[in-house]
Amino acid sequence: MAFPHLFSPIQIGDMQLPNRIVHVPTDISSSHADGEVSERDIHHHGDIARGGTGFIIVGATTPDMKTGRPTVTCLVADGDNYIPGLARLADAMHRYGAKCAVQLQHPGRQCAIPRYNTLGATDRVLKLPWSAGHEIIYENAEEKGKPIREASIAEILELVDLFSEAAWRVKQAGYDAVELHAAHGYLLSEFMSPYLNMRTDRFGGSFENRMRFPLAVIDSIQKKCGRAFPVLVRYSFEEWVEGGRDVAEALETARVLERAGVAALDISQGMQESPGAGFDPMHYPQGWATYAAEATKQVVKIPVITSHSLRDPAYCEQILAEGKTDLVGLARQLLADPYWPVKAKYGKVRSIRKCISCLGGCWQESLMAKKEIACSINPACGNPAFADMRRSETPVRVAVVGGGPAGMEAARIATERGHLVTLYEASGELGGAMKYVCLVPGKEKMRWYLDWIRDQLLDLHVEIRLNHAPTLDELRGYDVVLNATGARSYVPPVVGDASRVVPFEESMACPKIACECHPGDRRMRKLGQRVLLWGDSYAAADTAAFLGSIGKEVTIVTENREFAADVEVIHMYVLRRRFAQGDAEVLHSRPFKHPVTVLTGTTVAEIREGEVVLRDRDFTLSTLQVDDVITCHTRPVTELFDELRAAGVNVINVGDALRPRNLYHAVREGAAFGLAVDEHRLFNPNGAILDQLPIDVLGQLTREQGPSYTASRMRELLGEGEAVPS
Repeated sequence: MAFPHLFSPIQIGDMQLPNRIVHVPTDISSSHADGEVSERDIHHHGDIARGGTGFIIVGATTPDMKTGRPTVTCLVADGDNYIPGLARLADAMHRYGAKCAVQLQHPGRQCAIPRYNTLGATDRVLKLPWSAGHEIIYENAEEKGKPIREASIAEILELVDLFSEAAWRVKQAGYDAVELHAAHGYLLSEFMSPYLNMRTDRFGGSFENRMRFPLAVIDSIQKKCGRAFPVLVRYSFEEWVEGGRDVAEALETARVLERAGVAALDISQGMQESPGAGFDPMHYPQGWATYAAEATKQVVKIPVITSHSLRDPAYCEQILAEGKTDLVGLARQLLADPYWPVKAKYGKVRSIRKCISCLGGCWQESLMAKKEIACSINPACGNPAFADMRRSETPVRVAVVGGGPAGMEAARIATERGHLVTLYEASGELGGAMKYVCLVPGKEKMRWYLDWIRDQLLDLHVEIRLNHAPTLDELRGYDVVLNATGARSYVPPVVGDASRVVPFEESMACPKIACECHPGDRRMRKLGQRVLLWGDSYAAADTAAFLGSIGKEVTIVTENREFAADVEVIHMYVLRRRFAQGDAEVLHSRPFKHPVTVLTGTTVAEIREGEVVLRDRDFTLSTLQVDDVITCHTRPVTELFDELRAAGVNVINVGDALRPRNLYHAVREGAAFGLAVDEHRLFNPNGAILDQLPIDVLGQLTREQGPSYTASRMRELLGEGEAVPS
């Protein structure tokens, strides 16, 4: 066996796990509005069990829907009526040999519902724009903060009972264990935290008082479920804020929980005030938090789970073999590829789609937006339609124009379904906008997905034509064409010499010509020291990060009132700290030589030799000395799409060629095309592929129509002398 430690059994209390792989709790916010288990819940967790994860902890289940739901459609366990649905969910995981638990989580101050009159450990006004329970700020409103009220003693005692009642329901539903969420600033965590808990009664102040609430919950669960029913606790080892939990208190917390009868410790990091450590964006290296599990194992005898950016089976095997942890926890990695365990077992490591920690699909586009879970690089995550993907009985010829994420994903899915795909790319390298990721400090993990999908296309023997822009006549021979030509920069109308403006693409071209991945067709424009970036979104954020890292003096000018509002919020938290010549918690990257200046509500009015004239929202003019102006404005490339559509060619437009956005949308739209294309080649009046039509409608649209009904026509069909219906 390639990974003997990874696939060895282990005991947690009276529960034996088949392997050391744990799905650490993930809020997928996919339940029904009332908190009932949905078919999406069952499909998602069943898929993870099918993939071979040994222990699955179902995340974010509230013990009290009335006072706190962490996301708008999280699971609920505050009534006996939820037991049947929870039982069906447990059966879906047990079917594939997995053990399972439910995590009970009261979000407290960070709840998404209710929006107001939110209950917490301490009175405060909360400003956490990256939380799923963030304050709602309307289009033309200002941030005020979210008021939190201190829970009364009576409410705390009631919550103790509500937690244990929910745990009893979990046991009744057939789960093997229950976990308490005491990390990341949620309710139990807030009471335990020396930074967040400002109470002066018996539930605040000293370490003993701060532990009183969670220990009361554990004791109540044991009385209702029996001490043999395993209780796990997930808590933040360090809180990464001044005055927060440190290593010494983290280890004492582990000792106290073990003495209280906790069966295993699920070690996490950070809280909402330190979102870098809590969310692990791309900048954080694999396994950076393993030290916490290693330290904890020195002071307790119960099993310890580590997580945070674990991606490679070999690395997981190593830390298990070295005794640094007892189990390895995967969360977002199992969104990106729920078959990680079985691929590792069979030695198919290269086929694992490694999570790139982008937080795009699983946070920005889902839970932060009050929607259900998704994944930027796995279109099947949260979408059961892909589970029913079948090979086409009658393959069609498909041309995909554009080798960026949308085009590559479309080519992959369409080829898997048996269609005959040709992928055209005008440049000498597949990747589209992702070709620049190597240059942006902290975004190197995006290369993982780029390498993975390129390998998939090669393994599938997709016909790839680089350095080739197909013509209309070439494309007429295909049954359907996908236009995935992306977006490109442009210069908005401006007074002065617009030809002096540099496209952002040329300011980030790779200088490493000796790199084996360098295509040789990208040129980097030589820039002066003082650079102005004109525009917004990913183009401006990534260009600023690159230029700042090589010592340029960067000023960003955007017409919007907030810079990069559409860029994933945790990555912007890290980037803003780097703009200020600092870094996020835990990280120690080389600081920028110069701070990056951001001017919002401002535009470039005129370009002159060595300077620009800026105009702000009040129409006030000012000048700024610059050596170069770089445009980060982008718009879709649609010339080919328009030409094909005018010529009557069956064509679909996706990705940035539809509208410049992010990786999540590109992959999702490309995959949707690959899933929908079929031999009938039918399009509705909106230009969308018609798939999964009712069989009668399909026949009505495709079969040849004869003459309309008449009595004489019916006699002709039936033969003379036979009765004709009246």
